Amino acid sequence: MPLYRPTELVQFLIENGVNPKKALSQNFLIDGNILRKITETADVSPGEIIFEIGPGPGALTEQLLNKEGVVLAVEKDRELSGLLPRLSEMCKGKLYVFRDDILLFPIEKEVQKLLQPGQKAKVVANLPYSLTTPILEKLIPMNKTFSKIVIMVQEEVARRFTAKPGSSEYGSFTVFLNYFADCKYEFMVKKNSFYPPPKIDSAIVTITLKEPPQVSSEEEFFRFTRRSFQQRRKMLKSSLIELYPKEKICRSLEKVSLNPLARPEELGVEEFIRLFEELNSPD
Repeated sequence: MPLYRPTELVQFLIENGVNPKKALSQNFLIDGNILRKITETADVSPGEIIFEIGPGPGALTEQLLNKEGVVLAVEKDRELSGLLPRLSEMCKGKLYVFRDDILLFPIEKEVQKLLQPGQKAKVVANLPYSLTTPILEKLIPMNKTFSKIVIMVQEEVARRFTAKPGSSEYGSFTVFLNYFADCKYEFMVKKNSFYPPPKIDSAIVTITLKEPPQVSSEEEFFRFTRRSFQQRRKMLKSSLIELYPKEKICRSLEKVSLNPLARPEELGVEEFIRLFEELNSPD
């Protein structure tokens, strides 16, 4: 049964006594063209390991299996996770289903069990929107396990993830993503492509993981960038005053050839790194 068709999906849910749960951000795709575009964007190859988060009733899972991918799916919902094994009949051992909370699931441990030496997996997922940020904070540093992350997020969030320095959407989480990856806005997904329809449109984003640059302390660096954006309308020499003496901020901006009146949204990752290291260097 093709679950991307609204009538078939509703019938399937009714027959199995399942109601979409708002608390779990359950909005299921009912657009076959979008499902195909997602798998094309992910460029799934036969035998490739695909990690799927929140597969729901399995419409995207089925598309990934049709591309001959090996899918490891994590679904928190007891009812839906119990329905996914039905897809195993079409794929002969290429589907692994775990009922678990994605924030607690040992992602790298389980995915690495399926990988061949030198191989990396991909993430393909329609993320629960309320958990987008903590899920990505967990996934993004895993460049030894994953090569690419193709995700559905809220459209405004997609714009923020892929924003460029100088734009109003650019923020500390954009810097975090750009530190670990290259991000690309792929295409919009209208709210009527889901059942039940959410209140806002969505978008597909591709995040290509890379080896991050070197900093003296990643934890302190991200504390520094978050602090920089807490008062984004202020100049850095003012917004960083709780972390460093104003004189040192002004002197460091000059030493790394940045405008002494610079605001946080004007700096790219490399500029933030240069400023951070200068600020933390001995006087």
